[in-house]
Amino acid sequence: MPDRHLHLMPVLAALAGVACLSLMDAFMKGAALAIGAYSAAVLRYGIGFAIAAPVWLAAGGRWPARKPLRFHLIRGVISAFMALTFFYALTKLPIAETIAISFFAPILSLYLAALLLKEQIRREAIWAALLGLAGTLVIVGGRIGRERMTEDAALGLAAITFSALLYAYNLVLGRQQALVAKPLEIATFHSGIGGLVLAFGAPWFLILPDAAVTGDLAAAALLTVVGAAALAWGYAREEAQVLVPMEYSGFLWASLFGWLFFREAVPLTTISGVLLIVAGCWIATRRKRPEIGAI
Repeated sequence: MPDRHLHLMPVLAALAGVACLSLMDAFMKGAALAIGAYSAAVLRYGIGFAIAAPVWLAAGGRWPARKPLRFHLIRGVISAFMALTFFYALTKLPIAETIAISFFAPILSLYLAALLLKEQIRREAIWAALLGLAGTLVIVGGRIGRERMTEDAALGLAAITFSALLYAYNLVLGRQQALVAKPLEIATFHSGIGGLVLAFGAPWFLILPDAAVTGDLAAAALLTVVGAAALAWGYAREEAQVLVPMEYSGFLWASLFGWLFFREAVPLTTISGVLLIVAGCWIATRRKRPEIGAI
């Protein structure tokens, strides 16, 4: 029983992290529509760094060694362009469609984990990923027909496809990074490096927000720091193939936040998709019981 409890903690941390980042997406879409995807992204990173860095330093944070610094740099650059293209896609496509297209990333990341982390892909992980994808398609199928594509749909589709490819690699990097660095350090360098990369374009593209948009960006930044720290804690304690299917819960959170803030109806297709995704998450967290006498 204690082992089962300890095994579920990383899963719960991953689910909490995804929930925070899903709520962050809602704040960021409004900010991106107001001041542009670039300005929203770079300011979110800047505010996030201002939140995370003092906490990390107060907790005894020190400049990282060469190996973790290498992962911080690589993931910071990947995350910067991943976030920028994702927020840009949100301004061009319906949010349900944007998130749905991005969900092929966890499937790809399972195989990248096998290639880069030498994880053996278990049959349960494959079924979990497929069920998660099926559930997402069921939910989107019930919504996407009611959404109207914008004139810039082609640009949005290209942006979210590129973002999803980076996202797949980012998930694997998250596991590697979490094994050599603590959550607060990861959250600090994630925001700091990502913001620094995007800041090079500030003289030409940065638009300063008004008070309302600044509030949205501050909320998004705080949610990013908390979400990144929760995911880092989980990935430090569990394999990527177990936690990757938890990413599909992001669509559930999006549906929930849509209902809470905008009173969007939750159709039967969403409930059906929820059941498939929950089933996938349950399968992913199962472990075979050790045989009697096994060491």
